[in-house]
Amino acid sequence: MSTPTPTDASIGDRFAEHRTRLAAMSFPNARMRGDRAPEFQLQSAAGRMVRLDDLLARGPVVLTFYRGAWCPYCNTQLRGLQQALPEIDALDASVVAVSPQLPDGSLDLIDEHELTFEVLSDSKSRVASEYGIVFALTPADRALFLDVGTDLTQANGDDSWVLPAPPRPS
Repeated sequence: MSTPTPTDASIGDRFAEHRTRLAAMSFPNARMRGDRAPEFQLQSAAGRMVRLDDLLARGPVVLTFYRGAWCPYCNTQLRGLQQALPEIDALDASVVAVSPQLPDGSLDLIDEHELTFEVLSDSKSRVASEYGIVFALTPADRALFLDVGTDLTQANGDDSWVLPAPPRPS
């Protein structure tokens, strides 16, 4: 007996519910402008260990968290940062993107979008958690992600189903 495939209409309705849940989230423990950034050391997509303190020693850092290469909103945000990179570089600043996905997934993302800034892997969103911006997907969201072919246990290499906060429209 085969498992029924969800209809496009039911997927659309479920994504609308998912977006509503995300929009209603708040992150009261999130680091705010002026707060000291927690130090971290994470693996880059290229396999190097990158420390925030080392980056800060060279100048300001634009730190962004993204959910994964599977997230179209995150991809748009990262492409926008790549386009703004000359202006950021002119300020002697650097860009660092952090995701819970495995380095191989980030490497594919870098190649696809021709990103030239650091992309780091944050296993189980530990660093994002220190910044106060994580949430656990609901069972309904987990089922939705699996139904559309996004298995975070494979993409992130763990079964936590925890993600950093999604980007907010400006």
